[in-house]
Amino acid sequence: MGDVTGRAVLELGCGAAQWSTALTAAGAAAVGLDLSAGQLRHARRHAEDQKQRVPLVLATGEQTPFRDASFDVVLSDHGAMSFCDPERTLPEVARLLRPGGLLAFCASSPLLAMTWDSDHDRQSERLQRKYFGMRRLDFDDGTVDFVLPWGEWLRLFRRFGFDVEDLVELRPPKGASTTYVDYVPYGWARRWPAEQIWKVRRE
Repeated sequence: MGDVTGRAVLELGCGAAQWSTALTAAGAAAVGLDLSAGQLRHARRHAEDQKQRVPLVLATGEQTPFRDASFDVVLSDHGAMSFCDPERTLPEVARLLRPGGLLAFCASSPLLAMTWDSDHDRQSERLQRKYFGMRRLDFDDGTVDFVLPWGEWLRLFRRFGFDVEDLVELRPPKGASTTYVDYVPYGWARRWPAEQIWKVRRE
C-alpha cells in the first residue's frame, strides 16, 4: 500500500479495528465500519488504548452511508468482503472509491472450503465439496462466508469496473505459529493456501 499519509481509507467490516487504528497512527484518514455494535465497542476501546481517534460507523458493507468517491483505499481482512454478498459489496466499493482507488481484501481460499470435512469437524487433505457452483457457505454457528471460484471473482471484478493487480496466496513461513489454532493446521497451510489477498483497482 506504500505511504498512507493523508489517504482516505475505509476498513470494511473492521471488527476491533486493528487495521484502522494502525493506519491512523501511520498518518491515514482511516474509518472503520462494521455491522456489529459489539465489535465497534471493542474497536473504540482498542483505538483509545492506542491513543488514536478513529471514526467508527455502524452499517452493512452492502450499503454504506458515505458519499460517492470518498476513499482512496477500501480494505477488508476477513470482513465484509467475506460475510456479505459480493454482488452487492463490489458495486458499493466501486461507488466509494475514487478513480484509480484500491480495493484489497483477505479471505479464505476456495481450497480451504473444498477440503473442510464437516463430518469430523476438521481440515482434510481430500476434496469434500464441489468447486463449481460454490458461493455462500452457511455454518452451524450462524456465520456465513462467501467463497467463490477464482473465475467468478474475475468476472465480477470486470463487471463492476475493477482491474486485477495481484492475487497473493498466503503461505506461513517455516516455524511460524498462530493464535488462530482452530482456523487451519500449520502443516496444511504450508502445502496449500488457506487464505488469499486480492488487490484490484478501480478503473
